[in-house]
Formats: sequence, structure tokens, C-alpha cells
Amino acid sequence: MKTAVLAALVLMSGASFAFGAVVDATGGLVRTLDRMTGTIADYDLAAGQSQALGHLNVTLDACRYPDDLPTGEAFAHVTIIDLETATPVFQGWMIASSPALSALDHPRYDVWVLRCDVPESTVAAEGSGG
Repeated sequence: MKTAVLAALVLMSGASFAFGAVVDATGGLVRTLDRMTGTIADYDLAAGQSQALGHLNVTLDACRYPDDLPTGEAFAHVTIIDLETATPVFQGWMIASSPALSALDHPRYDVWVLRCDVPESTVAAEGSGG
């Protein structure tokens, strides 16, 4: 089911490539922007880990990347909860290469995924062509 959702998101993004299997990463890098102060912050979160952002709580539920393109794409399931109302303001998949496709709609904050954590051996193998 989750693979089907990822495939649909890739197709909707207008990407001209197809992915094989996806790999679950141990975490990922999330970037935030506070529009009022202009502050940009990066958070390296483990899967299931949360980060406070003003009165929001950002949780990286899962991060996945294509097995055949480990550093080229990231798909992350993110839940963002407004702590004042205890309700989710965003819950869904974000795609690193198409952040506007599925984005947080908030007057003050922007949140997007930059990449998944990829093992060094995978990056080295990709760089050597195999």
C-alpha cells in the first residue's frame, strides 16, 4: 500500500523516471523556515523522532529512498501537530524533489524534507557506478 502511494506521488510530480524498490531509512534531514524571523534550521531526525518548532511539533514518521537512486530522492511521512490545539496541521508524505506537491499550509512556518539518511556504503557504491 505504501509503495503504491509513493508511486502515485512520483507520477503526480511529473517525474520522468521510475523507481524500483524503496528502502526504509533510519531517519532524514528536515528543513524549517520561520517566515517572521527568516530563521532557517535543519534537523537530522531519526524515524519516529520529533522536533519542536514554535507551537508546532514536527515528527518524522518514516523516510524512504529508491534502492537504485539512494541520494537522488527522498520520500518522508511527516506529522505536524499544533500543540495549542493538539490537532494535526499536516500529516502525509513529502517528496524532497517536489516540496510544493504536498506541503504544510501554515501562515508562519514552512517545513520540508531534504534527504533520507543513507548508509555510507550505499553512497560509495553509487559513486563508483555499482
